[in-house]
Amino acid sequence: MLDNVKVVLVNTSHTGNIGSAARAMKTMGLSQLVLVDPVSPPDGKSSALAAGAGDVLANAKTVATLGEAVADCGLVIGTSARSRTLSWPMLEPRECGEKLISEVANYPVALVFGRENNGLSNDELQQCHFHVCIPANPDYSSLNLAAAVQTLCYEVRMAFLAVTRHPNADTETEGAYPLSKDLEGFYTHLEQTLTKTDFIVAKHPGMVMTKLRRLFNRARPESQELNILRGILASVDKLAKQKD
Repeated sequence: MLDNVKVVLVNTSHTGNIGSAARAMKTMGLSQLVLVDPVSPPDGKSSALAAGAGDVLANAKTVATLGEAVADCGLVIGTSARSRTLSWPMLEPRECGEKLISEVANYPVALVFGRENNGLSNDELQQCHFHVCIPANPDYSSLNLAAAVQTLCYEVRMAFLAVTRHPNADTETEGAYPLSKDLEGFYTHLEQTLTKTDFIVAKHPGMVMTKLRRLFNRARPESQELNILRGILASVDKLAKQKD
């Protein structure tokens, strides 16, 4: 189960943090490290701080975008501070671990960490089904990257151990939810259709797609439901084409 949990580091600035994250992962039994557009590739400092987790570091995959990193994932959880402007479905760290383990038998799942200085961008956060916030000391809430990775990987391991002790516990239905690449395809189709029908004004799109992403992430349509929604969009496209 833990082999199917990806830890994704986005645009990491310091190579030492990559090594420290690999070490934090291995202590909790996780091995899939994905690096999205790191400022510098892993180096000698990464290896030194990885200590006995050199295998995790050596097998790390590097990709250009977050979309590429999570394309095959059915559940993506991004680390974020709580937003007062546009709230997203939030999980506590304990819930995060339980959610990932409850679905990991069905498809790969991902835990995404952002840049050391300013975290994940809004576009990247919108590619996540849920956000997780570590409830650190509000007077000093600055966790370094490796500490955040360690904290959340610990919760994943605790959830994994709970399931192994109680193997008959309920898990999500296999194939219930679409993969990230399929969901992104739906959002692209939705935006194109709404633009064709002038619901979205191309030059002034506003926050329509952001709010619709939040809506569908909150509803979390299953694969069959997503197929129905794509069918509805296709029928609207066909009608719009006939009227042109």
